[in-house]
Amino acid sequence: MNHYQILIPVTEESIRELLIAQLAEAGFDGFEESETALKAYAEEEKFNENELKQIIEQMNLSYSKSIIKKENWNAVWESNFEPVLVDDFVGIRAGFHAPLTGIQHEIVITPKMSFGTGHHATTFSVMQLMREIDFQDKTVFDFGTGTGILAILAEKLGATAILAVDYDDWCVENASENTLINKCQCIDIQKNDTAFVDKPYEIVIANINKNIILDNLPLLAKSVIPGGEIILSGLLLEDENDIITACKPLGWQHIKTIQKGAWIAMRLRG
Repeated sequence: MNHYQILIPVTEESIRELLIAQLAEAGFDGFEESETALKAYAEEEKFNENELKQIIEQMNLSYSKSIIKKENWNAVWESNFEPVLVDDFVGIRAGFHAPLTGIQHEIVITPKMSFGTGHHATTFSVMQLMREIDFQDKTVFDFGTGTGILAILAEKLGATAILAVDYDDWCVENASENTLINKCQCIDIQKNDTAFVDKPYEIVIANINKNIILDNLPLLAKSVIPGGEIILSGLLLEDENDIITACKPLGWQHIKTIQKGAWIAMRLRG
């Protein structure tokens, strides 16, 4: 499939973060940040220029667009992919990078067009929260798995049964490929656009966005055992109070929130 590349000159990090959040809801599924600009990518079939213009004009910004042909796509994406280090805990690299050192866990992914390479603040923060949770012999539900990176980390941390779902065919394909690369044995990847599961899990991770989390909250409540661990992300700082308010009737306890830039990840307990 062809992709549109949108280049938006913007120097303020907070504005870039807000743009990413709004463009993600408008169908863009990949982003590259620099100190002077944001590049956003969308599949040709999902690109809505009127919606893009509304977002850009509201922020008094400008943009330029170009199309990347299917045959050139992976080369463009890979050329902008750099290894990510989450403290000394996790290192994420592509197969064409040299092995990483000085970390507890290494994850190798094929950097296709999916969320969850570790570059985005939300994925980074979720992994930081995962470090605090005991995954040994636990069951895990990863809702909105993207590249599968969080499911892969869950297995490396000792989880023995992991269900990873995503609504997007590209993500399901990419996550499946990445689990093979990392020799995972305990991850079941399925296509699904809701958080419906047929049994509760001990740990639930949902790194998507506020609206999808709120829409699926009743299903997420059924997906976690009493006293189970929950990590929610894909959230902006201003989303925190709304999420806490929505979770109170479920009896979930808010353990902590960590922030990276304009983004947050929240740890709760069922």
